[in-house]
Amino acid sequence: MTTELTVLTLAALLQFAQFLVYSALANKQVGPKKALGPRDTKIELAGYAGRAQRAMNNHFEGLILFTIAVFVVTLGGQSTGFTQGCAWVYLIARVLYVPAYLMGLTPWRSVIWCFGIGATVLMLLAALV
Repeated sequence: MTTELTVLTLAALLQFAQFLVYSALANKQVGPKKALGPRDTKIELAGYAGRAQRAMNNHFEGLILFTIAVFVVTLGGQSTGFTQGCAWVYLIARVLYVPAYLMGLTPWRSVIWCFGIGATVLMLLAALV
């Protein structure tokens, strides 16, 4: 397995961990009856639960592009030390992004996000060279 695929697997596990954190915080905020209910009306989460939900959704968006980058690099036989480094930068940025978002660290949350998306774009560009 390439380094990029290993990092993609770890990023997927991070997404699952984010889901667990979000679920626990949301359940604590709205209570199990509402959390397990049919959700016919939209539930607006606030505070840590809302931030955890938004951070998780943001990772879903970033994970789509990162997955494309990993597949292009891997299937194209373009894995290099550079693309491997970019993959690790993406994962480290995503790991740091979660607490930065939960703690409301402005502008650091956005700076961290830029590192992650930048690493993904660089992987895609490297695959074209």
